[in-house]
Amino acid sequence: MTVTKNEEVRNLNAAIAGALSHFKPPENLTVAEWADKYRRLSPETSAEAGPWRTSRTPYLEEPMGAFTDPKIHKIVMVAASQVGKSEMELNIIGYIMHQDPGSILFVQPSLEDARKFSRLRIAPMIRDSKVLKSRVTDIKGKDATSTVLQKSFPGGMLTITGSNSASALASTPCRYIIGDERDRWAVSAGNEGDPWALAEARQATFYNAKAVEVSTPTIKNFSNIETAYYEGTQERWCHQCPECGEYSEITFNRIHFEHKIVTVHGKKKNKIVGPLTYCCPACGCISTEEQMRKQPAKWVAQNPDAAANGVKSYWLSAFASPWTPWEKIATKFLDAQKDPERLKVVLNTLLGELWEERGDIQDEDSMLTRREQYPAELPDGVLCLTCGVDTQDNRLEYEVVGHGKGGATWGIKKGYIMGKPDNPEVWQRLDDVVEHSYKYQNGKGLRISITFVDSGGHYTQEVYSECRKRLTKRVFAIKGKGGEGIPYISPPSKVAIRDNKRVTCWLYTIGVDAGKSSIMSALRVNDADGETKYCHFPLGEERGYDLNYFNGLLSETLVRKRSRQGERWAWEKIPGHERNEALDCRNYAMAGFRVVDPDLDAIERRLKGLDEQQKPQQPPPKKKKKRDLYGDEW
Repeated sequence: MTVTKNEEVRNLNAAIAGALSHFKPPENLTVAEWADKYRRLSPETSAEAGPWRTSRTPYLEEPMGAFTDPKIHKIVMVAASQVGKSEMELNIIGYIMHQDPGSILFVQPSLEDARKFSRLRIAPMIRDSKVLKSRVTDIKGKDATSTVLQKSFPGGMLTITGSNSASALASTPCRYIIGDERDRWAVSAGNEGDPWALAEARQATFYNAKAVEVSTPTIKNFSNIETAYYEGTQERWCHQCPECGEYSEITFNRIHFEHKIVTVHGKKKNKIVGPLTYCCPACGCISTEEQMRKQPAKWVAQNPDAAANGVKSYWLSAFASPWTPWEKIATKFLDAQKDPERLKVVLNTLLGELWEERGDIQDEDSMLTRREQYPAELPDGVLCLTCGVDTQDNRLEYEVVGHGKGGATWGIKKGYIMGKPDNPEVWQRLDDVVEHSYKYQNGKGLRISITFVDSGGHYTQEVYSECRKRLTKRVFAIKGKGGEGIPYISPPSKVAIRDNKRVTCWLYTIGVDAGKSSIMSALRVNDADGETKYCHFPLGEERGYDLNYFNGLLSETLVRKRSRQGERWAWEKIPGHERNEALDCRNYAMAGFRVVDPDLDAIERRLKGLDEQQKPQQPPPKKKKKRDLYGDEW
């Protein structure tokens, strides 16, 4: 059968028309308008399945609108969990597929996160939104143009990957980049460097490129999303005060409430008593949660000039969420405040706030104000004593630390023993510290359970020898070891003294980085009820807890270091803090408590039944064989 030229033209036109049927002219919608018209929330991922309504989360309207603003090339969103930030990303992806096609790179923290997000969030969105279902190719066989990590649609391709995949981040060009949970990305994509920089390099050829960076915040001064936020307009979601009309952000420190502790099934829990109220920082007037939820709200920019550079940034807390009652936020905060690790999660994911490694303790002056007057040498809460000793070329520096229930600690005595560590008199004076009976107000006493002495420096052998002599006093040599993944306490080993394998000393290895993290976490606790990890410090010049002590205790902070092996976290001295012996002494004393691992309840019972004077310890009987307490021959 012969096909005429006119028929060929008609067939070609029909084929072109069919191919272009997917490319309908854009409707000039914003992302929010598109979502209201076309997006449906999936039942397996939303408590309110059905048509999307931007009015339910009005704080997302402007950030989504910024995506379609031709003057804006980057949007940054710092937000608490469960406020809709992932839905905003999905709306943007759906809008691109339907209204403004182009290649999309969607980056999750890891490849596993990418696969999970694709299956649980992107696939249901495509399935339940008709305009997307007709455009995105179904998975059919090995030659399919769509996979779990790739979705093909007319005019573009969605590539979903992890921040640890260098090949995906540095391959084909893309117009759109969307980065989810930016603060949880890998510090380096293999050996290629910063994942975000790799992704941005793929946009170089696009004059109309767009980037979206989203995350819950993490640690102050080490948060990537924090850095990106301060490059933008720095906008906060603010509510209008019903009294004075001023707009301000609802933050946890502006919420007022009362609570009490109740016992449920034998466990103590916090219960909010009465209504929660908000105090306006402008006029001081009090408003209820119900009143504030009905008030007008808007984004208020602290750096509006950044819009001229094309960067809009937003910060959002859980108080803006329509699904999270204030009482739930307050209760979770109260339940976590005695546990720094849990509190960190609450601050980051619920309050949408940065965590500070030194917490509320900003400087030495703040620590000085925490000192308290003990009623005696030992406060009643102390049930165990340990001592940490740092060895210097011209002195021994020590701290005696008291330990109580719930991880509470009391500084008892901080001091110096001047003299070189090879001088026997120096060690005799340390004996005075170790053997001293520290008294309670009722006259009863307590002695140090264990002493850890640093063996680093120029007097290692002298420390080994002197600790060997004091085995019955539970004085042990320790070696501090820094680095990630090193346990705080490792089983002790025997080390030879002066290359004599028959004369040895017990040596404990201490993971000092783990210890420092634990100490800094405890210093954040501000509840001094004696049943928490609160750190007590005494008043009194003779105690040794002066400005120099706190300068040393707060001498280091956690920083991110770069090397050929990648990036890592390390403890470094803060500028202006020259000495860190106080931190080391506290670290060794805390490690000693971990080794002793005492039964504090049993100690408390024994203390209540003790006589006024402690019975002196009887020396162990002499052994007939000429072997020391290590089992070594002399």
